[in-house]
Amino acid sequence: MAGGDNKGRVETSVHTLSVDDAESAENAAKYLDPRDNVRLAQLGYKAEFKREFSMIETVAFAFAIMAVIPGISTTFSISLPSGGHVGLVWGWFIPCSFVMCVAASMAELASSMPTSAGLYYFSAKLAPEKYSALAGWITGWANITGQVTLVTSIDYTLAQMITTAIAVGTDGAVNLGAGPTYGILLGLLFVHGCICSAATRVLARLNLFYALVTIGTTAAAILALPIAAGDSRVSTKEAFASFENHTGWTNNAWAFMLAFTVPMWTFTGYDSAAHISEEVSGAAKAAPVAILVSVASVASLGWLLCIAASYAIVSVPDLLATELSMPMGQLYLDVIGKRWMLVIWCMTCVVQFLCGAAQGVDASRVIFAFARDNALPGSRLWKRINRRTQTPVNAVWLVMVLAAICGLLGFSSTALTSLAGASVIGMYTSYATPIFLRITSGRHKLTRGPFSLGALYIPVGIIAVAWVVFIIVLLCFPTSRTVNDQDMNYTVVIVMAVFVFSGGSWLVSARKWFVGPLPNIDSQGLTFSSSDSK
Repeated sequence: MAGGDNKGRVETSVHTLSVDDAESAENAAKYLDPRDNVRLAQLGYKAEFKREFSMIETVAFAFAIMAVIPGISTTFSISLPSGGHVGLVWGWFIPCSFVMCVAASMAELASSMPTSAGLYYFSAKLAPEKYSALAGWITGWANITGQVTLVTSIDYTLAQMITTAIAVGTDGAVNLGAGPTYGILLGLLFVHGCICSAATRVLARLNLFYALVTIGTTAAAILALPIAAGDSRVSTKEAFASFENHTGWTNNAWAFMLAFTVPMWTFTGYDSAAHISEEVSGAAKAAPVAILVSVASVASLGWLLCIAASYAIVSVPDLLATELSMPMGQLYLDVIGKRWMLVIWCMTCVVQFLCGAAQGVDASRVIFAFARDNALPGSRLWKRINRRTQTPVNAVWLVMVLAAICGLLGFSSTALTSLAGASVIGMYTSYATPIFLRITSGRHKLTRGPFSLGALYIPVGIIAVAWVVFIIVLLCFPTSRTVNDQDMNYTVVIVMAVFVFSGGSWLVSARKWFVGPLPNIDSQGLTFSSSDSK
């Protein structure tokens, strides 16, 4: 087992499998692999979920949560100023290989320690024993910050996409302000709370639908843009090599690198495969496969979409000058007309909606796992499993309430953008911390799972950590050199507030009672049946 043992650490795998009274043993066997619960018990936790996610459904979940087409559609205002066609195409392509290094390192950890606790559990186990609890505490709060604010960012962006569709549909007669947009956000959060409260089996099947809709909509956009552009398409040389700097930064290299932040907004949430691992059959294999396949798929589809859009863009300045809240909407309007623009835009809204639903599930599992280790105020309430659905319904609604509170920042576009940047920093800080510990203090602590990087874990880990450090610095800079209090990037303020809170609470209180991952298995009270051990 990876990491040093805490008090009461269970060294013998113990658990009794059970199936729903309405299911036959034959049907249950289709979903349950006793080895999953054996490994979970070795990690210190009893099984509380039904393992009803198959490998393909786990891949679909991680893929859907990254929502490639809305991720690109809503960030045109960043990629186009930062290099024009070059920023759009190569600003996406270049970061993908570095993200794959992060994903590969995370996949190895998820294969070794398949638990909903995920990243903070990895950090606690790989850190020096003296700092185990602190590493888990900081990583946990960074991940929770990223998870909750990501729910806000996804749903608020969706609300803005809806207002864009309304503006186009009414030929600009109806332009909804911040108040109505926040009202739409609240409605979206409520619906997502209802969906995320469903049973695991329902969520697993829904994610197959999520993935199909995402792939179909993205493929439609990839085909429609260059085909509909017809003779107006730019040349291949211009599509791939035309550089324009509209950021105000005089250094073109720096202006171009700002485009790297765009894929980072999209490549968040693939750790979800680790967070639902207690609901996955064959989790030690399915989780790493889901992480790697989903990231590779989003990277490929995203690049194709960027290329298609680049061919269709005749004038970058004209596109950036649009009165619509999102330049991608204007591109669709110019190229395929109002009617088909609304069709693809509405489908993109559906993809974003499904992404929000998946992210809500992911965030709730992080809340549940952290509360299970008594790390949150009111942990007893948030770690409770609903008897009917066997999912953490209370944690789901906590996520939605916190996301609604964060959504109040939407009354300031600057604050909302900074919140979105903070969510990416929070997520990637929690990604990089266990990877850094893996290549330093945890080199000899990891029990390798079915997926392993072997000797490559050190160079891959070094690249991953270096990339995250670089991208965090990049995300703290404003996208334009000329800024005022309305255009300034306040991401660093939000991030520092979180770390001051988590660090301060550690020094004042948490260091006295938080011991890291807390076993909840009684090795004397639970045993395996003979069939379970086979």
